[in-house]
Amino acid sequence: MEITKIVITGGPCAGKTTAMSWIQNTFSKKGYCVLFVPETATELITGGVAPWTCGTNADYQKCQVKLQLEKEKIFETAAKTMKQDRILIVCDRGALDNKAYMNDEEWKAVMDFLDTNEVELRDSYDAVFHLVTAANGAEDFYTTANNAARTETPEQARALDDALIASWTGHPHLRVIGNDFDFEGKMRELIQEIITFLGEPEPCEIERKFLIEYPDTAWLESLPNCKKVEIIQTYLRAPENEEIRVRQRGNEGSFIYFKTIKRAITGLKRVEIESRLTQEEYLTLLMEADPNRRPIRKTRYCLTYDGQYFEIDVYPFWEDQAIAEIELNSEDKEVRFPEEIRIIKEVTDDDSYKNSSLAKI
Repeated sequence: MEITKIVITGGPCAGKTTAMSWIQNTFSKKGYCVLFVPETATELITGGVAPWTCGTNADYQKCQVKLQLEKEKIFETAAKTMKQDRILIVCDRGALDNKAYMNDEEWKAVMDFLDTNEVELRDSYDAVFHLVTAANGAEDFYTTANNAARTETPEQARALDDALIASWTGHPHLRVIGNDFDFEGKMRELIQEIITFLGEPEPCEIERKFLIEYPDTAWLESLPNCKKVEIIQTYLRAPENEEIRVRQRGNEGSFIYFKTIKRAITGLKRVEIESRLTQEEYLTLLMEADPNRRPIRKTRYCLTYDGQYFEIDVYPFWEDQAIAEIELNSEDKEVRFPEEIRIIKEVTDDDSYKNSSLAKI
């Protein structure tokens, strides 16, 4: 059985309700059992439990995040009893959405209340898809009439949209779908991003890689839409045409673990199969490390910019350059860099800049 849990999030009036219908129709036809976890905030607020009815905003947020997680557990428990081989759990917003409605002190109080941390909470979801509010790029269609819990002005909606993206930035699989298309085109783009993530019809990764000048890390760390992640990547013994690695990913002592298998198809396109590991499984697999490759340690800056999600890797053995990567859902997709990032050259097809090559002893 394969159970995948994704989040559909976004700013106010972004199209989430319609998106759920598109997801149901598309993936049911592809053989998935599609389950939907309803939006918790709307349930609570329309039921009389709200930030303005509870003692404090932190009191309310503790209730909301706890209920969100309990609902997800119920859906996961139920999914394990089902007969289908492939189950897609779709969360109408996830736990990290709540961070956008709190200050740092309130967020810490919620984490302490739940006895968890941001990395574990954020990365408990397999992928996150953010739909940009209509108030940013499709202003004529912005309305509060179709949701009793929505009260934001267009200006507030845009600010909240940015805060939601910032809350999820740092997740390994975050995609932002903007209003560069008409509404149907926006829905099609979302579906294509989910299809690409799920590996339909095969688990492929389309990635472009660029050698850049060493970035201003202080500038990156000052951005609300950028998160720093510490990574240790270890390559395992593998067949000649295959790459197998395990990865520890996180920060401030909180980590999650992955195993990834890759096979090249073209310069841009690769078959990629990724699975989560427990810490015990990760430590066991380290015993199969390739003796001809050293572990790669790097600091990754996850940056959302102009609807794109960049991963900027800074290595301890380079002082004048770094690597910037971006995953795409098609090979001809345009890439737009911030002007602060200076490109030296594209190295997508240059094997010498692959982590597996940099790891060679």
